Amino acid sequence: MMRQHNKVAEVNLYFWIMKILATTLGETAGDYLSMSLGLGYYTSFAITFSILAIILWLQISILRQYHPAVYWAAIVGTTTAGTEVSDLMDRSFGLGYAKGSFILVTGLLVTFGIWYFRERNLNYYPIVRKDIELMYWLCIIFSNSLGTAFGDYLTTNLGLSYLSGAMLTAAIIGVIMALHYFTQVNDIVLFWLAFILTRPFGATFGDFLTKPLTQGGLSLSRSIASLVTLGLLGILLIVSTRYRRRKHSQRDFSQPQALEEHEDQE
Repeated sequence: MMRQHNKVAEVNLYFWIMKILATTLGETAGDYLSMSLGLGYYTSFAITFSILAIILWLQISILRQYHPAVYWAAIVGTTTAGTEVSDLMDRSFGLGYAKGSFILVTGLLVTFGIWYFRERNLNYYPIVRKDIELMYWLCIIFSNSLGTAFGDYLTTNLGLSYLSGAMLTAAIIGVIMALHYFTQVNDIVLFWLAFILTRPFGATFGDFLTKPLTQGGLSLSRSIASLVTLGLLGILLIVSTRYRRRKHSQRDFSQPQALEEHEDQE
């Protein structure tokens, strides 16, 4: 029987920093396509989802184990798609962020329900089976789209500045971290809450970088902000991959050594 390998990233500090960078990149890249290039929401949506479909096909159907570059390309793709979905529902369909968020929450809960009904768990790591990985990515797409809508709701409906919106979501993420370290709240629940909330943090921070000074932003061009964020994400991808390989090599080295010591004692 063929050995099954894990297909997704391990959740650690590198993961969360890269997730935030990916969400920021998704926001600036999505706005670059629809606004800076003037493609509009429908065309940008079609381009983004076509690229995302190819990446996810490669990730789910072709690769047999975790590949950092492809995995994080998929994460960036889902965050960019989340930007397009949120803008499409609010500005093109006229649903507003509240109704759009309700639809996304419903989709997320239905996917969770199917996942739990099949497996009796919602374990996010490791993921080895294709059917579970498909639900994993569906949850990520819904989560990133929901996070985008929530971030836009904070700044558009509640009137918060982009920096204030980012700081508010950062504070909520801090509460989730405290719950993780100091309480017995279920880690799976906390993971998905944090996953959703890192999206509005990245989205509002991305808007803070690119919006005009008169709107509370830094007025950076979307292309420059995207390239800088992509560069930082690339650096962390290299560093985290080296860390993972070093960690695995140390573990592989220690296991035979521990076995030899056990045999010597016998």
